[in-house]
Amino acid sequence: MNNRLICFDIKELGKQLKKIGMLIVQDCVWNRVTVNRAEHKSTRYYIDEFHLLLKEEQTAAYSCEIWKRFRKWGGIPTGLTQNVKDLLASREIENIFENSDFIYMLNQASGDRQILAKQLNISPHQLSYVTNSGAGEGLIFYGNVIIPFVDKFPTDTQLYKIMTTKPEEQQEEN
Repeated sequence: MNNRLICFDIKELGKQLKKIGMLIVQDCVWNRVTVNRAEHKSTRYYIDEFHLLLKEEQTAAYSCEIWKRFRKWGGIPTGLTQNVKDLLASREIENIFENSDFIYMLNQASGDRQILAKQLNISPHQLSYVTNSGAGEGLIFYGNVIIPFVDKFPTDTQLYKIMTTKPEEQQEEN
């Protein structure tokens, strides 16, 4: 627990333990933010499959509290998900969006685009950047500014080989 980088993996927990596992992880992170604040250090908190935290009432409420208070304590929460519809179904998502300075959005399904357009005030032209877009194309939201982007990351680099999430490319390396 004293390492600079800590990864919590609760996928092996059974259904009955998953909620308590998520709450324990959130509590551990909050404790780390508190300790780091006293030492004038920032704490980055990356939550993969963020929509799962927002499905349960307790973990959703805790996530909202984290989003509202972390910045004042030197914390930087980051939620990652491919299941935007599940994310948007949460009652807490509006509070989380209102307390987010930065959103990085890639290609979105039709139903998700419409909900996001309304929630984030995205124009039809801006929506075109997340409609049937290719890899590395989308929108960046920073404060009140929405910036379309196209990032063609070179695929012939060592960094790309480390970062790719495409199974067929990972198999080539093994």
